[in-house]
Amino acid sequence: MKVSKALAGAMTAGALVGTSLAAAAAATEVSTAASTATALRDYRSVAITAHGELIAAIESDAGAPGQRPHGRILVRDAASGKVTAEYDPCASCSYDFPSWSPDRRSLAFIAADAQAGTATLWVVRGGQPAAAATIQGVANTARWSPDGGRIAFLATVGAKKQTGAVEAGERLVGEIGVSEDAQRIAIVPGEGGEARMVSPAGTYVYEYDWTPDGKGFIATSAQGNGDNNWWVATLGHIDAASGALRIVAAPKMQVSLPHVSPDGRTVAFVGGLMSDFGSVGGDIFTVPLAGGEPVDVTPGFAGSFNGLAWKGTGLVASSLEGDQMTVVAVDPQARSTRRLFSRAVTANGSRDGRIVFSADGGAAVSVFETYEQAPYIAAGRVNELVKLTRDNDGASPQVAARSISWTNEGYRSQGWLVGPRQPQAGRTHPMVVIVHGGPASAATPRYVGAGDSANPLVRELVERGYYVFQPNPRGSYGQGLAFTSANRSDFGGGDWRDILAGVDAAIAQAPIDGARLGLMGHSYGGFMTMWGVTHSTRFKAAVAGAGIANWISYYGQNGIDQWMVPFFGATMYDDPAVYRKASPIESIKQAKTPTLVYVGERDVETPAVQSMEFWHGLRAMRVPTALVIYDGEGHAIRKPEHQLDQRRRTVEWFEKYLKQ
Repeated sequence: MKVSKALAGAMTAGALVGTSLAAAAAATEVSTAASTATALRDYRSVAITAHGELIAAIESDAGAPGQRPHGRILVRDAASGKVTAEYDPCASCSYDFPSWSPDRRSLAFIAADAQAGTATLWVVRGGQPAAAATIQGVANTARWSPDGGRIAFLATVGAKKQTGAVEAGERLVGEIGVSEDAQRIAIVPGEGGEARMVSPAGTYVYEYDWTPDGKGFIATSAQGNGDNNWWVATLGHIDAASGALRIVAAPKMQVSLPHVSPDGRTVAFVGGLMSDFGSVGGDIFTVPLAGGEPVDVTPGFAGSFNGLAWKGTGLVASSLEGDQMTVVAVDPQARSTRRLFSRAVTANGSRDGRIVFSADGGAAVSVFETYEQAPYIAAGRVNELVKLTRDNDGASPQVAARSISWTNEGYRSQGWLVGPRQPQAGRTHPMVVIVHGGPASAATPRYVGAGDSANPLVRELVERGYYVFQPNPRGSYGQGLAFTSANRSDFGGGDWRDILAGVDAAIAQAPIDGARLGLMGHSYGGFMTMWGVTHSTRFKAAVAGAGIANWISYYGQNGIDQWMVPFFGATMYDDPAVYRKASPIESIKQAKTPTLVYVGERDVETPAVQSMEFWHGLRAMRVPTALVIYDGEGHAIRKPEHQLDQRRRTVEWFEKYLKQ
């Protein structure tokens, strides 16, 4: 298939800011199947009552291509899945993280009104939602006090941007760095009232939970810019009355999901080498609430923990182990684990982890999906999570997927190969390799639907005759803490060799044409794509999204320089050689592969100038290339019209260079 004239013109035009109306219109016609596809129900931010009787979730139905669906809060019986209540008090708002009161009679959640620039805490009592507090700014993560008398949440008053480094940054004009957003713990009476800011001003709180006595909080926090400092955040206790912050531990690792034991003595958390806030994976550590040195209570565990809850003096936790999502009982004293549940699915819970546990640790809920099975809520006892919802039962499998494992240089890696359900006999197919972001992350199954509502890029590539391979090389989650740390100071080294070995493993198992390979990725995957095309001619087409071309210049350009020190071992100023060694621009003269480059205009994590530097180098080497800079976007491309345009350009790029 030839590239359209509109796209060809865009490619020769060089760097673009935004997309034209014609391009947006063309993007909506990417798939003729979209209009006839089964409408999918989306579930997110699930919550479960203290003893597991009721479930709440934010649910939405897929809209038309280019439209963002509106979610609403649905309550379901945890045994039958029957909807018992529905709440949608603000039709123009998006909702966050429903939270049950300890007596299960009330439900709290936050509604964000982007146009008004406000966030409102809503409380449902007796089946009626009422606004309990409103702030000018952004907010998230409402949590009830243990006695149910108060509600805490994280608030950024007067926020200059949405929460998180992946969101579009504020425009850099005027004097820079003199005023930073501060996300603080706020408390509101259960019956509503004015929000009282509790945690210290100037301290950015990332995660928190009440202590069992209701007198304070355990929290991860850092001074200064919230986007930049999560990687150096400390674990602390915040007094609910005075707001005083006491450091509990300052481990040399990233910390997530802190919770205090029922007796109030011990803090458990997931710790390890993590590259993005919210992407959780590591071992489980404990430390006395009074303070001390954290202890790894799951040493040598062959997986990555991503959720946990106290169950008496023990813990119940979720983890990714290879291609399996598991539930594990953890004995902190014996430092032992026992698997309770395992399934080859992707689990999406909430900010409390991939699988969300009840307060007593006996029940759990999550949203499961695979490449072939549409999302559904799964719930039940922790050793038997069963399918609860059937809204998506009419969505049939569109692809065939298999888990592939391989060994390279002593490391066992795993990945996913997705292709047609009925390959044609005697035919070989091109393959696109998609490298995940992170690097501390993992490619896990996402349902591939018939229209544009579920994993549409993979769906369209397979429809057009491609296999899609998503590897999890060293540096990924799923094989243990040592595996996740194995590419430290070695970006583009062992991880790249693992990917190449995985490509060979995929070719050995499916009718793939090894002479027609494509490479793509976003963020770390964008960097690996830039690295790949400057270190190999094996790939005949590439798409690099939000990548890093030059770690030396990147260090001084990005808004999150703290993340690099744990991965490179030193700052760029102290050890420039390790940064230069990993820079694709250093090998730009070896590039031969036609490469499409895209990035968000206001990307805090990987600024657009990095993509521009790589594009400039490819043009100087006379390598076919194009650069698209999406207007107003951050690290995550959010606007539906831009998502459609990016997918259209990606597919047409591969069609042009892999189908010749």
